[in-house]
Amino acid sequence: MFDLYRANRNETCRFILGKSGVRPLFIVGLNPSTATRDKSDVTATKVERVAQANGYDGFVMTNLYPRRSTLPDNLPRRGDRRLIDRNVEMIVEQAKHQATPHFWAAWGADICKRRYLVSACQTLADKVADMGGSWWCFGPVADVGVTDIAVVEGPVTESSAITSPLTKAGHPRHPSRLSYAWALQGFDMPEYLDKIDRK
Repeated sequence: MFDLYRANRNETCRFILGKSGVRPLFIVGLNPSTATRDKSDVTATKVERVAQANGYDGFVMTNLYPRRSTLPDNLPRRGDRRLIDRNVEMIVEQAKHQATPHFWAAWGADICKRRYLVSACQTLADKVADMGGSWWCFGPVADVGVTDIAVVEGPVTESSAITSPLTKAGHPRHPSRLSYAWALQGFDMPEYLDKIDRK
């Protein structure tokens, strides 16, 4: 199913998952869930569809931390720095073949649950800047009216409609509840990291 796949021997950590292309979209989530080389999951299916709809001929699913967990609360309290460095190294190795790689920030608000996730984000952001990459987020265009926004579940109401590409706390949205009516748009990573460091 996926021709791009890197995981550790016992599959407890996944570093890379995707489909190769001349112009792939790199997605950076929080941590991997259940998708394997031979089986997709909801997140992988959604990000592949978004990549295709936005003119990318491949996608590379990566994460800030490579440890598998279906719930962010179950991630270890302390991060493994060697694991983080190995993860970033594999992402860079995959992206360095692109002249200007595009990275979709897609980790959601749960990044704040573990300080090492923020540290991993900073490390990756530095590497992406060094290679001339750009950051994007996926969400509704901020100036679209409430009644024009498609939400994933239920009717659009004043309370359920999402009107910003970022969460209320200013984090890039996780793809698990995306709407295909949304759009990729520029994401200011330096500004984001500055704000999150002050929290």
